[in-house]
Amino acid sequence: MEYTIKDVAKKANVSIATVSRIVNNQTGFSEKTKRKVLDVIEELGYQPNAVARGLINKRTHTIGVLFPKFSGMLVTEFLSGIEKAANEQGSSVIVCHTESNGEKTMKYLQLLNEKRIDGIIFTSEVLKDEYYQYIKKMKVPMVLLSTESYVYPVPYVKVNDRHAAYTATQYLIQKGHKKIAMISGNKDDIIAGKPRIDGYINAMTDNGLPVNDKYIINSKSFAFQDGVEGLEALMRQAPGVTAVFAASDEIAIGALSKAYQLGIKVPDDLSIIGYDNLSIAEMSAPPLTSVAQPLAEMGEMATKMLFEMMETGQSVESRIMPHQIIERNSV
Repeated sequence: MEYTIKDVAKKANVSIATVSRIVNNQTGFSEKTKRKVLDVIEELGYQPNAVARGLINKRTHTIGVLFPKFSGMLVTEFLSGIEKAANEQGSSVIVCHTESNGEKTMKYLQLLNEKRIDGIIFTSEVLKDEYYQYIKKMKVPMVLLSTESYVYPVPYVKVNDRHAAYTATQYLIQKGHKKIAMISGNKDDIIAGKPRIDGYINAMTDNGLPVNDKYIINSKSFAFQDGVEGLEALMRQAPGVTAVFAASDEIAIGALSKAYQLGIKVPDDLSIIGYDNLSIAEMSAPPLTSVAQPLAEMGEMATKMLFEMMETGQSVESRIMPHQIIERNSV
């Protein structure tokens, strides 16, 4: 037999509303009443139905997360933090892979609206007007993760990409390098592409080092193959470089792979630093020095901010998370 909230209330001799408040971690009851209701729930094996709970507190205990097409390892790190925080709040996560496709993104937003999700985490992509306006009509809170918007008043959680890229380049300079190249992501990507290029250029300029166009390889994305092709192009047009700042760990690992094929010893002949500090960084040969983003913590922070907005109905303060250099053996 499947017991209902009415059965629990009757056996515990309390109102349905009291059982609901206890199940949903709200206030308005004594510790003695809470203990009695929890004992009855355990005795009957009652499982609160998400739909029924939603009818009571106007929530489905589900949040939506939209990811564009980018590193699966990055997604894994973000999701571990998101799901940890959501689970602590008794909520589930619907993950949508948009591939940075506007039509697909809108279809996912419509799906999330039909599912009556409680809030949205929008990740690593530009928040376009059509997305913002649709989410606004959904009347659910939203937090941006690893992106930000100057146009719309949406709180965000991210690392300062320009500053982190500056730190990576400055690190190479402090190690004695002067001929430093960069294999970037897409230069037209205003979220992570351009800011990281700007950080590299700023660090070179501030240290009195020339910025040579031949030293910057603009890739299509942040993937392994971009690093393979990027290092090959770099060695053709700027063979004198002694260090490379790669705009992602996947690019850096691709560069390491190509360096091996070309007989270039890392770090003896060429130093390479990555960006993200993914788990693969410590598995490479040699282990990769990288700029660390606290990815899981960022996902957890964004989710906690989202739940705070759900509870209070108010916006929250955006967060810039710290970055740091993780030294290994590639520099």
